[in-house]
Amino acid sequence: MAQTAGCARLVWNKGLALEQKALDSKEKRNGFAGLCKQVTAWKKDDSTTFLKLVHSQPLQQTCKDLDRAVKDGLDKQSPKRFPRFKKKNQHDSFRYPQGFKFDGRKIFLPKIGWVKFIKSQEIEGIPKNITLSKRAGEWYVSVQVEQEIPDAIHPNRGYEVGIDHGIARFATISDGNILKPHNSYRRHEKKLAKEQKILSRKKKGSNNRQKQKRKIQRLHKKIADSRLDYLHKSTTWIAKNHGKVVLEDLKIANMSKSAKGSIEKPGKNVSAKSGLNKSILDQGWFEFRRQLEYKLNWLGGEFVLVNPRYTSQKCYACGYVDKENRKTQVRFVCKSCGHEDNADNNAALNILAAGHVVSACGDISSVAS
Repeated sequence: MAQTAGCARLVWNKGLALEQKALDSKEKRNGFAGLCKQVTAWKKDDSTTFLKLVHSQPLQQTCKDLDRAVKDGLDKQSPKRFPRFKKKNQHDSFRYPQGFKFDGRKIFLPKIGWVKFIKSQEIEGIPKNITLSKRAGEWYVSVQVEQEIPDAIHPNRGYEVGIDHGIARFATISDGNILKPHNSYRRHEKKLAKEQKILSRKKKGSNNRQKQKRKIQRLHKKIADSRLDYLHKSTTWIAKNHGKVVLEDLKIANMSKSAKGSIEKPGKNVSAKSGLNKSILDQGWFEFRRQLEYKLNWLGGEFVLVNPRYTSQKCYACGYVDKENRKTQVRFVCKSCGHEDNADNNAALNILAAGHVVSACGDISSVAS
């Protein structure tokens, strides 16, 4: 499996180099068909004849992925960036579109053979392709299946809530419930720094350095898995108990950008902004939104995004908007009507009200202003 992943990585890097060369010289790209022809030529080359040792399907799928990645990178409307070269032992993976088969807790991989695996759940539907990936020294197999699922009707269809994200509170729900931040990275930050310091003292290329790297990889995996587990439990609970969920359309990438600036224009409060960015990314706001959206769709619920403008400055009771309404992160006191509330609770109620407008009008550009 490591050999197949390595060959797939080689094909990706050599193919990306060809595509970049063609773009720089303003020539026609190879595309998927052209890259597959290149793979055939590389198999005949003495320096890369080892490509014959692995099955052709993962290499062809790599060409397909690269062609799509280049197209997305060149598309100005796409948020995806141009593909990069892959490094050894980082994100190793490959895919089979056919030729594989299952027998209980064993899977047959073409040119590899039968491999035992731990089945986390039963495979339902028709398997269309499988992807094998490596994380912290362990191999995982993901099975994509095709099956017909009837349209669901949410059991709590009339129960609607708005959710406000924060740092002190991970999520404040308009019905009064609060989700505390999990802070998976913060909990392991000191231990991770200690292990990385030990790694820096190991001799490069030594076995002890490789052992220490695997130890750090396992710690990173533990951090990521802990965060993902918390997000799955939270989003599952919300999706099952609320028929409609309204969330702010936050631009997470912009919010977590560095404030360092440049030599000509140095940033301000860089240290504080760095801590804020770390907390935002540690809590996984975007992953929370992604999970909540697809789980509500599965259950027949409704997921709505609203413009985040003024949700924290607007009074839910009278609608008065003023930044002075929220002088602290905790308390909200309206300068017009005197309404008092927790600032996050007030924002969550505003988000829910904006969601009603979006459901009626279908435009989030001006809602909540």
